[in-house]
Amino acid sequence: MWSNYKKDVVAMLLAGGQGSRLGVLTNFVAKPAVPFGGKYRIIDFTLSNCVNSGIDTIGVLTQYRPLELNAYIGSGQPWDLDRLFGGVTILPPYLKEDSGEWYKGTANAIYQNLHYIERYNPEYVLILSGDHVYKMNYKWLLDYHKQKGADCTISVLNVPYEEASRFGVMSVDHDFRIYEFEEKPKEPKSTLASMGVYIFTWQKLKEHLAIDEKDAQSYNDFGHDIVPRMIQSGEKVYAYEFRGYWKDVGTIESLWEANMDLLDPHVPIYLDDPLWWMYSRNSLQAPQYIGENAVIRNSYVTEGCVIEGAEIEHSLIFPSVRIGPGAVIRNSVIMNNAVIQEGAMVDFSIVAPEANIGKNALVGISDNQDYWQRRTNITVIGRGCHIGDGATVEVGSTVAESVPEKQAAEKAGAQPTGSVPEKQAAEESGAAAATPEENDGAAQAAKEEGAAC
Repeated sequence: MWSNYKKDVVAMLLAGGQGSRLGVLTNFVAKPAVPFGGKYRIIDFTLSNCVNSGIDTIGVLTQYRPLELNAYIGSGQPWDLDRLFGGVTILPPYLKEDSGEWYKGTANAIYQNLHYIERYNPEYVLILSGDHVYKMNYKWLLDYHKQKGADCTISVLNVPYEEASRFGVMSVDHDFRIYEFEEKPKEPKSTLASMGVYIFTWQKLKEHLAIDEKDAQSYNDFGHDIVPRMIQSGEKVYAYEFRGYWKDVGTIESLWEANMDLLDPHVPIYLDDPLWWMYSRNSLQAPQYIGENAVIRNSYVTEGCVIEGAEIEHSLIFPSVRIGPGAVIRNSVIMNNAVIQEGAMVDFSIVAPEANIGKNALVGISDNQDYWQRRTNITVIGRGCHIGDGATVEVGSTVAESVPEKQAAEKAGAQPTGSVPEKQAAEESGAAAATPEENDGAAQAAKEEGAAC
């Protein structure tokens, strides 16, 4: 039908990762669908970057818990991607005539969808991740790729040496041509780190995907297999240095930090830039209501919220949140449809959608008010969890199940303070709280997320 049509660039957006290091926040949704920044989802950044860069043909590869993400993207209308030719297409794994399997890795996910790319016969293919927060003009990356006559170009950041082992790092010559690439090395030889943004000349990509698929020892991963093989075979692989804001929000701490960065006027990640709009699916809520006794400082409060006589400072309040009189919220992310009841106190926490914090409950409250120490020990309340009246959730806890109110706990012979000790809540529910090692990202966790896109 479309054999006479052609797209210069097709983007393939890897959005099927579980995001296991986000713990209870991804129990029900894939990482790219996690709410962010008041009214967005994480994937909105990549979709908006594509649209603002003039790229209108995007395949979104899903795998882990795709229902909410699929429903959110829908026809692509909020991003002007509801098109007859091109637009956005959801690409889950599927059964073929003689076989069928899950996506085994990032490269295999693209290989299984070669037919989607071929229908547009592009010159270039852009490979993206749906779980990073950044603004980037991909047209500049494409122009650089063309200028260099490259077969593959990787967008990179210069990171501190102590962080380099968390990324794929590369060594380059004077012309920024890559001559060595290592995936998460223990002793990095460079501080140029991959952002997980690649652009390939289509014919070269297709050739190397076919080679990789035949290699029984391959991890079927771009960073681990495809890029090193292209360098070793003499292909022209270049690095493109990106100098803007970029954050991988794959851990509780990094997700919290990225949300807080939106409140810092000195951090260059602005959601209201008229030259680079951030698009999202509008929740169509009523206007926010702020009671006469409420006090709000340096915070985002979005539509549909009812804020009675509460105090809110340095926090993000997502759509349809209800906060009762006398409640105090500081340094926290309160996600969609959560309820914070009268007199409750929340600090340095992430409260997931539909959670309910009871009257006079204490979540993440500590005598230690050192901001730089507290920001590395975030308390998390899971989706739909109810924290009973007067209960205490201690600093750094991850709550995956509801916590009884203080009085009920005492009658049942539970802890008389109604408290949830650090990490214990998650462990008792079978979901261990995040440890520093998990938050740094073990190799296996990284492979699992990458393998699932």
